[in-house]
Amino acid sequence: MRSVILAFVLFLPLLVKGSGSDDNDGRARKEERASARLPPCAACATLVQSFENQLVGGKGGGADGDKALLFDSLCRDVERGEQQCRANLEEWRGSLEEWLQVRPDVESGVDGNSLRRWLCVDRLELCCPEGHFGPDCQKCQAVDDRGRMCSGNGKCKGEGTRKGNGKCACDAGYSGTLCESCDAGFYESYQDEEKHLCSPCHKSCQLHCTGSGAKSCLACRAGYTMDSEHGCVDMDECLVSRPCSANKFCVNVEGAYRCLHCDQACDGCDGDGPDNCHRCAEGYTEQRDTGLCISEQVAGRIFSVSNLRLCVAACIIFQRSVVVAGVLGMVIAVYISFSEYYLMTSSGELKPI
Repeated sequence: MRSVILAFVLFLPLLVKGSGSDDNDGRARKEERASARLPPCAACATLVQSFENQLVGGKGGGADGDKALLFDSLCRDVERGEQQCRANLEEWRGSLEEWLQVRPDVESGVDGNSLRRWLCVDRLELCCPEGHFGPDCQKCQAVDDRGRMCSGNGKCKGEGTRKGNGKCACDAGYSGTLCESCDAGFYESYQDEEKHLCSPCHKSCQLHCTGSGAKSCLACRAGYTMDSEHGCVDMDECLVSRPCSANKFCVNVEGAYRCLHCDQACDGCDGDGPDNCHRCAEGYTEQRDTGLCISEQVAGRIFSVSNLRLCVAACIIFQRSVVVAGVLGMVIAVYISFSEYYLMTSSGELKPI
């Protein structure tokens, strides 16, 4: 019980230090998120989102008290860019108070994006309406013959902001001017009048394929080889070559291999453990009956036990005097053990007699 208490007392400062370190890391990450700088349009949209969240939460702008509560609550729900949000609130507060006076209600039929359009697009000119981009809010022209933006597989670069070039930024798996084709590493898995679906090739394929599965690969990735019946199959690099450096052994994994360190008893090996050594490392010796590489200290202890057994056997055979035989056997065993201990402590290496 005392040892448990002592261990707790010794490790308690480390636990407290570790907990404090985690708290410090958490505060540092929170401060980093709060001080992050967003692009102008995103910063305006962030303030608008916080404003609308507070209105939905019941903090209206009717009475002066409600209005003060509303503005005091803004930006507290912002996860990234809170400091920038508060700076913008101070600068744009007059515009927000103006909007509260003329804001549309549900009965007016104006959509929920009215504040963003009114503040970020028209008043501050930081954003563009949906479907527009660039400094002059030009209309995105990257539409297919069905009128779909980027064939429905991407978006207009800069849409909704005062940046971008209006070209398509395709979703993963799609390419082309209007994102109308499958990208390298993908194949057309479905198509109708409304949808063009590209799905990823099998992981063993090198870029191009005609369908799903390893048999559809046109070429195989590194770590795989083409089989006439099964397509791309895993290559066992450990059998094909010896890719690992000295004193490491190879383990095959799908599509690759790993090199792991040999056991400390080995000087080169074919696998894990002291029974797979090419040779025994310095300070180790091989057991003849098991092939294991064991330390010379362990070998010495085995030697001592073996000699003791021989002595006991000799004494049993010498049955003329059981007492004399027993004493003789004990003397021989003590002598061998003492000799080995003396040799080990004097030279640093155990040398069985």
